Amino acid sequence: MQRSLAKNLHHQIVRYRRQAQMVTDQPCDVFINHRGIDTKRTVAGLLYHHLRLLKFNPFLDNKNLKPGDKLFENIDSAIRNCKVGVAVFSPNYCKSYFCLHELALMMESRKKVIPIFCDIKPSELQALDDGTCPSDELQRFRWALQEAKYTVGLTFSSNNGNWSKLVTSASEIVVNSLIELEGEGEDQGYYGPITY
Repeated sequence: MQRSLAKNLHHQIVRYRRQAQMVTDQPCDVFINHRGIDTKRTVAGLLYHHLRLLKFNPFLDNKNLKPGDKLFENIDSAIRNCKVGVAVFSPNYCKSYFCLHELALMMESRKKVIPIFCDIKPSELQALDDGTCPSDELQRFRWALQEAKYTVGLTFSSNNGNWSKLVTSASEIVVNSLIELEGEGEDQGYYGPITY
């Protein structure tokens, strides 16, 4: 009896691992760009889990990357292969090179980007020159932030907002965007700032 239970459990684990591997081998549907210290345990993590429950394949760095993975290689590939991007802006977002790089790459790749302004106003987004970023990168980041500021998005205050409503609304927008894109096909041409 115990032997058959153990054998059954073993088969279930093997089947689960195969299914999990199949999901991680597929390109992501949605890339979730966020500042981890601000939103990984709130909106970014909740949105990731909600989209997984809906049987989508979202990308969230701490869920999709494993020890030994190359950061830029894997993240850039996920962005280029995703269908929709979600940019979760927060108070510390613009202090992160990675966040700004990911946003710029999404914008240059002409992805549909859904902004979520979490505890920050669009007018407060700015890439500051602290002397550590090359001027061409700074120009890319400023251009991408400008594009995001003028894209209709969701606004949320963690002081008085409803997390469940935010995640549900964001998920609905993502799903509708994916349906739209399936209907019209995707244009993957380069789109970026003009540099002189």
